[in-house]
Amino acid sequence: MQQPMNGVPVNQLPPLTWQKSRRSNPSGNCVELAALPGGAGIAVRNSRYPDGPALIYTVEEIAAFVLGARDGDFDHLIA
Repeated sequence: MQQPMNGVPVNQLPPLTWQKSRRSNPSGNCVELAALPGGAGIAVRNSRYPDGPALIYTVEEIAAFVLGARDGDFDHLIA
């Protein structure tokens, strides 16, 4: 699969299995992530707009974000 551009409409991606955090709330304030086929990256979309655009990140970019969040690097943004 060719690497998609950021802001790609979800309907232009292949069928994906989207996942939200177990910490998501019922009001829809969450994002969903899905692995692209063949390790081409990770798609991220706003759960309120499931047909809207998705941002595409490399696996390494998502790993850096997750590890940084785990380490508390972004805690000041929600304090």
